[in-house]
Amino acid sequence: MHSDASPPHQAAVEGLEVLVAKASAVDSSGRLQQDPIDGLRFRPTRPVPHEDGVVTEVARTDWDLVDEPIVHTHVTTTQPGRIRAWGLHRQSTDRLFVVKGLVSIVVYDGRVDSPTRGLVNEFKVSERNPGLVVIPPNLYHGWRVIGTEEAFIVNMPTSAYDHSQPDALDLPYDAPQAPEIVPWRW
Repeated sequence: MHSDASPPHQAAVEGLEVLVAKASAVDSSGRLQQDPIDGLRFRPTRPVPHEDGVVTEVARTDWDLVDEPIVHTHVTTTQPGRIRAWGLHRQSTDRLFVVKGLVSIVVYDGRVDSPTRGLVNEFKVSERNPGLVVIPPNLYHGWRVIGTEEAFIVNMPTSAYDHSQPDALDLPYDAPQAPEIVPWRW
């Protein structure tokens, strides 16, 4: 017989006042709970096991978020713990897919006239939790490898890289102005 006046699940616990309640990234239907940035799209995919291993779709032209041709594809790698941020393209859309590694991809809407100005979206993706992140022009974006191994990220931008005039602007993550412009820190 329990002699305390409060039920066991309401027992006093040291440090309880500083604990933070967990929040799920998805609802009971599996949909992301964060408010999406205007124009930013994400399609979760799934690894499908077969007798020889696993197959995971990366991009298909019949997906509504692959609405422009794939004209250039490249793979970039990032070492564990490293941060690649903040990048922005004025014309091109990035389509990112993590092939290997655990990566936190973050997108910030700093567009002055955007209905979602000031929003931040984070996607934690890996080969076990794959998805295609489609980042339209004029959104700050970057990632950090939060896993313990080198990450491999495929990008299928909507325009080929122009070596003489790259459509790539960088705000170094460690620049003094970065925290004032992009309100996200890993």
